[in-house]
Amino acid sequence: MDWLYAGLGLVILLLAGDALVRGAVNLSLRLGIPALIVSLTIVAFGTSAPELLISIQAVLDGVPGLALGNVVGSNTANILLVLGIPAMLFGFNTSQCRTRKSYLFMIFSTFLFIAVSYLGPITWVHGMILLAALGLVLSDNFLDARADRRNQKGCNRVCETDVNIELQDDEIDIDIDLEGVDKDMPWWQIGVFTLLGLVGLPLGADLLVEGATHIARSYGVDDTVIGLTLVAVGTSLPELATTVMAARQKHADVALGNVIGSNMFNLLAIIGIASFFGDIPVAESMLRFDLWVMLGASLLIAPIVFMHWNINKTWGLVLTAAYGLYVYVVLT
Repeated sequence: MDWLYAGLGLVILLLAGDALVRGAVNLSLRLGIPALIVSLTIVAFGTSAPELLISIQAVLDGVPGLALGNVVGSNTANILLVLGIPAMLFGFNTSQCRTRKSYLFMIFSTFLFIAVSYLGPITWVHGMILLAALGLVLSDNFLDARADRRNQKGCNRVCETDVNIELQDDEIDIDIDLEGVDKDMPWWQIGVFTLLGLVGLPLGADLLVEGATHIARSYGVDDTVIGLTLVAVGTSLPELATTVMAARQKHADVALGNVIGSNMFNLLAIIGIASFFGDIPVAESMLRFDLWVMLGASLLIAPIVFMHWNINKTWGLVLTAAYGLYVYVVLT
């Protein structure tokens, strides 16, 4: 039954990931909001729901190390594995993605999380600090979305320059030509796609993690190692499923925004909320190694963000191999 649960969970994840991408991208078109903003909020929070549920349950069950390992391992997997595998399959044309500011927010969140970890155990006071930082990030995203929508409306009413008209038309044509994108999609259909994605992702992840965790424990694997590897990969599968579908449909902004937004949500919201259910001690091994691997993985994609490099298949191979090396070190 454990193998059946794991297989069923994987199928649900793939279908829900496709539904969420379609719903989020079409929602951005109907609202006049960039797909990047939607992926940093709706998609990122939806795909991080499994981590939130598992971390809260782990604290309640008296295994807080699993919660912390889940978050740290998931963030490492999000950068190296979730970007690496789709890049090996399809490649990402990320040179036009406007992710510089959101990436800097992610790096800030990572340093803040490391600082809080060194002040551990993580209590509700530290959780409030993390949630306050999340509030600042969300406020900035909201202001960006409002400014972009005002600019778009202003361009529709008064076309001040031919350059603005051409840029706007080109962006609309590109979006319309992409698979699964329909600027006239009814609201109810957008809602169905988004709801199916948000409900299906945590359901599929729960089935997969439950089955896989039972399998791992039957072989005597430690809970902390399970959190850093098996549970982390399992709860990162929603991000992987969403990113694979986004890469296949040529939505690089959704793919990259999903990973960056999920990592921020993992660090600031998941541990922030979980800390209200009990103190979370930080293992010495995590302070020495795992937190810094997570930071190193995040810094690894800096050239992609700041130098506008595309994530080609070679990059995908490098990222995936780096994750394989990390898992090998953790397991041994």
